[in-house]
Amino acid sequence: MSTIERLSSTAAAAIRDELCAILRDAVEGGASVGFLPPLSRAEAVQYWDRVIADVEAESRVLLVARVGGMAVATVQLDLPGKPNAAHRAEVQKLLVHRAARRRGLGAALMAAAEELARELGRSLLVLDTRAGDDGERLYRKLGYREAGRIPGYALNAGGGRDATVLFYRDLGGAAE
Repeated sequence: MSTIERLSSTAAAAIRDELCAILRDAVEGGASVGFLPPLSRAEAVQYWDRVIADVEAESRVLLVARVGGMAVATVQLDLPGKPNAAHRAEVQKLLVHRAARRRGLGAALMAAAEELARELGRSLLVLDTRAGDDGERLYRKLGYREAGRIPGYALNAGGGRDATVLFYRDLGGAAE
């Protein structure tokens, strides 16, 4: 049985090691999430400390999925503070540990993120993902619409460049 929980900065700091393990597993597994392998523990800690600070500042929301009490998946909503961006949020770092995949955790986290975005008055979600990745298929299945592609956007572990796909989802605020 899995549960999804919104973390406070204190709760996130308490499970920072679990969050680091999820991120390091994703990078080791080839996910295009802003890092290249090998991702050191120190780099992962530094990243999560910045996220925790953003959660404390209420500019970011952090959700985790737990299985058996252990955090195995996570997603974030970045909440822009600019006046002309008060209606939108950026979905970032949907990460599911490889040992916990194919259980619907990614879709469940996205549904929870969408519900929370609505509660926070955010009616437009945007995100990007590497072209061809599992995430691209998931986002399409969940009703996200492709806004465009950028070729050669992100470097990969092999030294090449991968395209990214930009997606959006209108949650009821007439984003067309």
